[in-house]
Amino acid sequence: MDHYHHFTQLRQHETEGCDYIILHRTGTSGLLVMAPHGGGIEPGTGDIGDAVAGQHHAFYCFKGIKKTGNRILHITSNRFDEPLGVAMVREASWVLTLHGCRDASPVIWVGGRAMAPGDHIIDCLQQSGFRAHRCDRPGLRGLHPDNICNRGRHKAGVQLEISAGLRNMLFADLHKRSIRARTPLFHRFVDTLAKTLQECGTPN
Repeated sequence: MDHYHHFTQLRQHETEGCDYIILHRTGTSGLLVMAPHGGGIEPGTGDIGDAVAGQHHAFYCFKGIKKTGNRILHITSNRFDEPLGVAMVREASWVLTLHGCRDASPVIWVGGRAMAPGDHIIDCLQQSGFRAHRCDRPGLRGLHPDNICNRGRHKAGVQLEISAGLRNMLFADLHKRSIRARTPLFHRFVDTLAKTLQECGTPN
């Protein structure tokens, strides 16, 4: 269960620049790559999102920077309401969100209401040697209309749940608080995902 149910409540108890920061930039593709639980909340997701977005796609990351206890900053995707993030989502044609799940095995669970792009991402990741599957777990499927990935202009996005097992293979030290050293597998994963997104176009 989340400690804070909404951002207004979080902001009353946590300080921007001390407990969390918000990273963002614009893009030209119409796609927003988003890590709503970056930094110490779901480690590695912000780094992956930043690299995947590059300069082509818009990027947003809500990043926990506490020394410990960043999990308290988690606001679930169906209620995520940080104002800048919500504004960027509304301007985007569609949204790809990156999350971290706790599975020990190296796997990517793909959800969201944009089925065709999600299936294409699954196929391309599998062809590159990654275990990627359509998510059937309640709470991780990303199908609710209020899920932040589904609030872009086309009301359908893609949600990736990247396991702890895989994230530990993408970084030399996943839980390092400063810049994390990236492994060759990180670059293969990011390159595959970035190339796939260029092929996806905009969901209908």
